[in-house]
Amino acid sequence: MARAERTRTPHPGPSPRRPGLPRGRADGLRALAAAVHRRCRARRTPPTTALAAPSRPCARSLGLIAVAVLGGWLGLLVLGTLHAPVGPMDTSMALRPSLTGGTRITVAPLGDLELRSHTAPVRLDVDVDRLDPVRSQALIDHPERFAGLQAEVTRDVARGALGLAARSCCAVVCGATALGLAVHRSPRRALAAGGLALALLAASGATAWATWNPKSVLEPKFSGLLSSAPSVVGNARSIVSEFNVYQRELARLVTNVTKLYDAASTLPAYQPDPTTLRVLHVSDIHLNPGSWRIIASLVKQYRINVVVDTGDTMDHGSAAENHFLDPVSTLGAPYVWVRGNHDSRTTQKYLTGRAHAVVLDNGRVVRVAGLRIAGVGDPQFTPDRSVVAAGDPAERTAGGRLADALRTERLAGTPVDLALAHNPAAAARTDGLVPLALAGHLHHREHTTLPRGTRLMVEGSTGGGGLRAVQNKKPAPVQASVLYLDRRTKRLQAWDEITLGGLGLSRAEVSRHLPRKNQPGATPAPPRPAHPSGPSPSAPPAGRHSPAERP
Repeated sequence: MARAERTRTPHPGPSPRRPGLPRGRADGLRALAAAVHRRCRARRTPPTTALAAPSRPCARSLGLIAVAVLGGWLGLLVLGTLHAPVGPMDTSMALRPSLTGGTRITVAPLGDLELRSHTAPVRLDVDVDRLDPVRSQALIDHPERFAGLQAEVTRDVARGALGLAARSCCAVVCGATALGLAVHRSPRRALAAGGLALALLAASGATAWATWNPKSVLEPKFSGLLSSAPSVVGNARSIVSEFNVYQRELARLVTNVTKLYDAASTLPAYQPDPTTLRVLHVSDIHLNPGSWRIIASLVKQYRINVVVDTGDTMDHGSAAENHFLDPVSTLGAPYVWVRGNHDSRTTQKYLTGRAHAVVLDNGRVVRVAGLRIAGVGDPQFTPDRSVVAAGDPAERTAGGRLADALRTERLAGTPVDLALAHNPAAAARTDGLVPLALAGHLHHREHTTLPRGTRLMVEGSTGGGGLRAVQNKKPAPVQASVLYLDRRTKRLQAWDEITLGGLGLSRAEVSRHLPRKNQPGATPAPPRPAHPSGPSPSAPPAGRHSPAERP
């Protein structure tokens, strides 16, 4: 009797048979494998699902933040400027994205005044557009109005700040919403971008409020582009052949910058007392003849009492270069000098005989313009290739001789006010023996408070690295500093850092700095006790052209 056929699950198409197995058994095995595979797939979650699910919200959030930031920034650029009158001036105020914050006041075409007023991702820009002729004439016709000008300016600034805050909020919301609508094409996400931009601006404003520093006006930085300096420099041959023109123009640049800085100091910034001792610190001139006109201009504009040169005035130290030092006698202030590693003893001997020049070496102490100054020359002369350079050990040994002289003066009751050395390694040995030590050599500025309290100030190159600077793609800056010392205590009260943009460049900066102990609210330093050889309080200040005298 024929066996009944088994019921099979129908398949859509013919299925291949495995060789060696009967047809019915092969179909059964395939059906079992398919059932097991379906059951496993039903229990198992695909690995891509676990990764893709959280990634899409993150990408959407990052995209929303990017749209809010970019749209808010564009809104500030297009709509965020507020035109407001401040006293007799018409100004434009705006908030701009910034990594460091602060405030920048632009007085075209004179330059910029920068204040570290706050630390936040937004900067306050104030542009002085023009001086209103009607309001200015009213002040001229009624001089009594100047008495209330400060209160008027304060009210105008407060009113302008409130208006700028409201306008900036509207600008970021409009910019972020418009960009969100263009990118996402969804009103809900566009409004979310606008709200996020407003929240970010509010957070930036809160950060600025929390870090607001009203004392930043005590340390402004003024910079400007002045048309009086040449804007293009030719090759080295043309620079040397036309250096007289360059000297005159660069000296005029320094004069103009200083006048502008004096005009800007009508802000409540640090105003040196007229009796303050003013020291001009220069270094590393390296045979640049333009430096003499710059120094002479600074001496005149800042009413300098004494010029301090921490060496490397020459380049090769040869006798043929000695006449380069002749302008020292005509600068209008005593010139105190220590030898650098590019200055030979022949140079030192020549300068010793010049009028108004004071050469210090081996810890010699002099009294110039009421200051007691000691110094040591650099023990190395590196242009001499026949001698192997001794390095920092020789510098520290020279600094030790200077420290011994300072210690002797202190024990004698005649402490020294300034210590001079060319190399900072030598000047550092005076730590704890003098309040202020000056050095050079590095061709860039460094300010350090040494462990025992001595302030070490390293000056950059007042010669811009010398005439060899034109060999570089970017000329080195010309740097000098004006130090303000209290006439009674001889302690540092403030200093101005003056930086010119190198040979042929017309950018200049004058930056005011105050020691931490001299800022408002700090405890004043106790006055130094008088000593027998010190100047009498009633004695007039030393004349600028008087030669230095031994203590």
